[in-house]
Amino acid sequence: MFDKILIANRGEIALRINRACKEMGIATVAVHSTADADAMHVRLADECVCIGPPSPSLSYLNMPAIIAACEITGAQAIHPGYGFLSESARFADIVNEHNLTFIGPTPDQIRLMGDKIAAKQAVKDAGIPTVPGSDGAVESDEEAARIAQGIGYPVLIKASAGGGGRGMKVAKSPEELSLALSTARTEAKAAFGYDAVYLEKYLQKPRHIEVQILADGFGHVVHLGERDCSLQRRHQKLMEEAGSPALNDSQRYEIGKVVTDALKKIGYLGAGTIEFLYEDGKFYFIEMNTRLQVEHPVSEALSGIDIVREQIRVAAGLELECKQEDIKLSGHAIECRINAENPFTFMPSPGQITQFHQPGGLGVRFDSAIYDGYKIPPYYDSLVGKLVVHGRNRYECLMRMRRALDELVIGGIETTIPLFQKLLQERDIIEGSYNIHWLEKYLANLPK
Repeated sequence: MFDKILIANRGEIALRINRACKEMGIATVAVHSTADADAMHVRLADECVCIGPPSPSLSYLNMPAIIAACEITGAQAIHPGYGFLSESARFADIVNEHNLTFIGPTPDQIRLMGDKIAAKQAVKDAGIPTVPGSDGAVESDEEAARIAQGIGYPVLIKASAGGGGRGMKVAKSPEELSLALSTARTEAKAAFGYDAVYLEKYLQKPRHIEVQILADGFGHVVHLGERDCSLQRRHQKLMEEAGSPALNDSQRYEIGKVVTDALKKIGYLGAGTIEFLYEDGKFYFIEMNTRLQVEHPVSEALSGIDIVREQIRVAAGLELECKQEDIKLSGHAIECRINAENPFTFMPSPGQITQFHQPGGLGVRFDSAIYDGYKIPPYYDSLVGKLVVHGRNRYECLMRMRRALDELVIGGIETTIPLFQKLLQERDIIEGSYNIHWLEKYLANLPK
């Protein structure tokens, strides 16, 4: 086991990783930009190293500075959290070249799953169902038109190296296809430096279902059930549930087995998430995230398994502590992402927190690195906390989340708390009958 781990991230996820390390008796090193000198993860780590100015490109994405911080402090491993360098195969290669351990999958696995076209083919070969579409990148508008005609409109054009909705366009008819292709390629080139795109059938009212897995170096793969992440705005998740109100037990068993069987064939290592679109009783693979997910706490609530702890153990060469038959998923869990944003326009709202009260009680967890007087910097993601509740059933969970949202006080800035208070009164949310397009339609119909 490692004696010391460097946490190459910031905010609530850095604090989350620090907690797991502390409970395992592992010393921690926090890296930070000059803007984060007073951050909670810096205060609570055993050691800290400033790695640059506020700009992420000069600090949290500064690979030489992070490696140097390891050498200075004697850290043996790096946990990248999510975002920043967590899905950089190049960074994982560099970590390994310096005789350090990257807490995550192998560089080759990150590289494979980071290429959406290659990932789709790999999981298809391993037995995971995929959305009908092109077998690879489309080379011309004429080829795209033939494929679109074959699978039927509307079609979705996606960047091969995409993520977060960038390089993604919908064509509802042949007349719209050429412009959608051109726009998607331009966006992909600007965002990822690579303009390859591919086509998929555009599903009309799908849900976003993902399966959390853990895999060790001894051929063991387990899943921790599914999460429903269908409440989204511009392909960004706002609220997640485990399990999905759209699935029954037989469907849960089926998709869990399909995913674990496939990842055994692939030889995957560490934590990961297979994401699907789900419509009319069928699952369609969309991507795999080779890292810890923002929404991992809802799976922890249901399973009682510390996912970060298991990541660290696997990276240290140990077996998973549990087998699939040992995992008993209990109750229901919901996570609301609390962002420093206007709740309805989503305009970022950095600034100083003048009041802070954290909710508590049975089944309530608030993952956050904020505190009274903390200044939220304008340079990073607007996520300030994740409010997670667990209950014996979905109704209890909804009522507990309403109560916890009413207790949560974050003064001095705007947050998305009022949005969730409003959403949890809506019949479609209460009944669990929403899809990935529901929130954007709802927001468009709100009084201006």
